[in-house]
Amino acid sequence: MTNINTKTERAILCGLSAACFAPGESSTDVSMDELWALVETAGGEPVAMLMQHRAAPDPRSFIGEGKEQELKKLAEANECTLAVFDNELSPSQMRVLSEDLNMKVLDRSGLILDIFAQRARTREGKLQVELAQYKYLLPRLLGMWTHLERQEGAIGTRGPGETQLESDRRHIRRKIQKLEAELAEVRKNRATQRRRREKREMPMVALVGYTNAGKSTLLNRLTGSDIPANDRLFDTLDTTTRRWQVDEVQEVLLSDTVGFIRKLPTHLIEAFKATLEELAYADVLLHVIDLSSPEWQTQAQVVDALIAQLGAEGTPCIRVYNKCDLYSGLLPRERDAVCISARSGEGAEDLRKAVERALGRSKRRAVFLLPFDKGALLETLHREAAVLSTEYTDRGTRVEAIVKAELWPKLRDYAEARP
Repeated sequence: MTNINTKTERAILCGLSAACFAPGESSTDVSMDELWALVETAGGEPVAMLMQHRAAPDPRSFIGEGKEQELKKLAEANECTLAVFDNELSPSQMRVLSEDLNMKVLDRSGLILDIFAQRARTREGKLQVELAQYKYLLPRLLGMWTHLERQEGAIGTRGPGETQLESDRRHIRRKIQKLEAELAEVRKNRATQRRRREKREMPMVALVGYTNAGKSTLLNRLTGSDIPANDRLFDTLDTTTRRWQVDEVQEVLLSDTVGFIRKLPTHLIEAFKATLEELAYADVLLHVIDLSSPEWQTQAQVVDALIAQLGAEGTPCIRVYNKCDLYSGLLPRERDAVCISARSGEGAEDLRKAVERALGRSKRRAVFLLPFDKGALLETLHREAAVLSTEYTDRGTRVEAIVKAELWPKLRDYAEARP
């Protein structure tokens, strides 16, 4: 039942474009539109937007006194209770803005962390988000205790405030250590699972891409799964893995990962490394790009940079241009690139063949039914492949084995189709 006492927060959005910012840090019309969508994703109601242009951020209020007053008047006129900044704010700037505007203030990192906290479902996902939140909160604790300085009769109030602040800092540091230890255990378990998978020679194909590029829809299309795939940012946080039959003998694990976004909080990337490091161990990456977005090139660059940051730049990567049915321009013509529509299925067969080619350079696991007069092939399997099982039947010798790519042409005709 809906809680009628729950009131949607009305938010005013603010961004700063500064000449001193590194590329990608300044706010633009596109990043502000993205911020608007992020606020909606978080459950808020964005109602107004303001942009500031300066040579450099104001050390005290980030946007300068004049623009701050303009922001306050616009917020009051629109009955806003929340101000969201497109840029990263320092703890002192956040405290000053919150006091001057007399409302809650969030920066882009804090907003994304809030969305992740809402969406995490598995224990691992919740651990990762909680760790990122505590690391984000630690330097901002001071602003939570400034109310003590405004109390009447300052004598006797300052000491307890500092004591509580230090107590909270120690508590949060202990929580961070505990969470890091738990996530280290998660990494250890992942490494064990990875070794087990490598031993079975089950290839891993990982879906990566900008948030809302259509990765979950594509996973459903390829594997016949029914994973929720909604048109909203960060719909997938917890990694989902399904089996995908690439061809009659080649089966892979297809893994869907959290979507990337520009200005992704550093703490979040660090926390999610336990999950995202799987990209470096994947056999093939499918970089899903939303071709219908006017910013698809910039979004692809963001993803490429994060892939490199995670140490997966050497992993074979197929660029998958999704939503091609919504694109009216010239389709990209690149080697190892595929244009598809995950929703309609257009181009799915081309993608399957591209993955098959990429995996063709590696080993294959298959079951072969060798006629009794093919004893030489059986000897070759035992000599040059990893034989997992042998069964003698009325029709011949059934052998399950892991074979090298160069051996495959000799055995292709004897491979059994999987049920």
